[in-house]
Amino acid sequence: MSENEMTGGEAIARMIQAHEGGPMFGMGGFQLLPFYDAARRLGLQHHLINDERAGVFAADAYAKVSGRVGLADATLGPGATNLVTGLVEALNAGTPMVVLVGDSHREYSWKNMTQESRQIDILRPACKEIIRVEVIQRIPELIRRAFQVATSGRPGPVVVDVPEDICHGTFPFDPAELRADAAYQSIPAMRCRPDGEAVARAAAQLAAAKRPLILAGGGIHLSDATKTLTQFAKKHQIPVAHTMTGKGAVPCTDTISAGLFGRYDRIANKLIEESDLLLVVGCKLGEIATKRYTVPPKGKPVIHLDIVAEEIGRTLSPDIALWGDAKAGLEDLGREIRKHDNADRTAYLADVAQRMADWRAATQERYTSTETPVSMGRLMGELNKLMPKDGILVADGGFAAHWGGLLYDTKQAGRGFVPDRGFASIGYGLPGAMGCALAKPDATVVSLTGDGGFNMMLGEIETARRMGLSFTIVVVNNAASGYVKALQHLMYGEGAYHASDLAETNYANAAKALGCTGIRVEDPEQLASALKRSFRTKGPVVIDLVVTRDPAKMLPAADNRAVKIKKGDRVA
Repeated sequence: MSENEMTGGEAIARMIQAHEGGPMFGMGGFQLLPFYDAARRLGLQHHLINDERAGVFAADAYAKVSGRVGLADATLGPGATNLVTGLVEALNAGTPMVVLVGDSHREYSWKNMTQESRQIDILRPACKEIIRVEVIQRIPELIRRAFQVATSGRPGPVVVDVPEDICHGTFPFDPAELRADAAYQSIPAMRCRPDGEAVARAAAQLAAAKRPLILAGGGIHLSDATKTLTQFAKKHQIPVAHTMTGKGAVPCTDTISAGLFGRYDRIANKLIEESDLLLVVGCKLGEIATKRYTVPPKGKPVIHLDIVAEEIGRTLSPDIALWGDAKAGLEDLGREIRKHDNADRTAYLADVAQRMADWRAATQERYTSTETPVSMGRLMGELNKLMPKDGILVADGGFAAHWGGLLYDTKQAGRGFVPDRGFASIGYGLPGAMGCALAKPDATVVSLTGDGGFNMMLGEIETARRMGLSFTIVVVNNAASGYVKALQHLMYGEGAYHASDLAETNYANAAKALGCTGIRVEDPEQLASALKRSFRTKGPVVIDLVVTRDPAKMLPAADNRAVKIKKGDRVA
């Protein structure tokens, strides 16, 4: 073997090392064995998971919280196809990710090789870009390309497809080629500013508005713009409402916060209706945020700032389009607004703060409910009291995100609430907690998941224990696919339930059987002490929270028994 000659797998591992990548999650196969061997020798943070979907979910959560590139790998065939759900979550949420996928030996491709499939065709629509390595010496160039694409523009997942013969083959790589550009290790790798003339017009309109309102989406986090937005909103006296993914754009406890808007809201939808100008920042204005495209009402003046030009005008036509990075755009708007005599909106902000105070007073009984089984509102009340400022709440798909989005309060600007709203798939809660615990090992991490979602990922408790991770996962145990059962109740009435019930299960005992701490909570007065205990405990803690079996109470509307459904409606 020539000097510096190494396998393709080792070259890939050295390129990941050059990008200071990690942690990485995967389940190996023959095709990627040289990469695995190099990862061992180089000491990469590389961990075996029990299901590829869990690996890409964990990588997604890690990237969401750290801002760094999430990493995962899978073998060909079923390993590759198991990645699809997590890749689409990352694609829709703008999560930077690089995923290695082994593929068949090119000399024998399409001769019914074991586990062979048209995996590139399957994965292509699930990722931002797919890169197939056809020439071994191009590995350094193509891995650099993967990190660049993953972190630029709207971030997203990039799949690197590695044929067996490329990974196992050897080449005398020039050490100088095994390098990385540090700019592409995290997001945002590059910033672009919106058109100056459009910014000037937008600033003039904002300065003149009497009741402007900012609608913030998850793009605020991707741009690392939460502090910039909070300062902008305070200085110019503009309240901020947010999507589920945008929670933490400003602190929920700040007087400028108008809370969640859209399908579930505190006071924001009414404020949108009354506003004379909306500034939409880093938000796609999808179905949930717009309450199935009814919020904001037609004719409302809108300025839309987004990094993806294709999102501007997709669901409504703004009066002014600002194509650019959220943070840079807000900075530019702030400089331009200073050229105008800003309106005094003290009374407006006081009105918003009073409405929020009134909402909190009206919902206090939900936060302090003594209902048995335990109310989800009581869980949110205890979390609001006990979670530290830098704590992270992960919310699985379905009703866990809806309850958390509506009732949970972040106490500082930043990504303190991590829902999987890119695809809203069930099963994110446990691997999401793993990724967050790796991204911020000193933070208190709590994850909410339904019993159905926990069933999907139960085996990853072993992974978390093996990795020595500490976090709390609250299993909302209603012995049902709760979101579906609640929808059946809304649509068809009491008793009209089908294929939505689960067997009664004690998940605390299941956690103990897997070598972890399990705590079962059936009384609301036990909840605070269970959470405090979990925060002090090393290793994964499962709190099996027994909640209502009444489908009319499973969703966070005031009382779903009073909701009237018209044809074509979707209220939850």
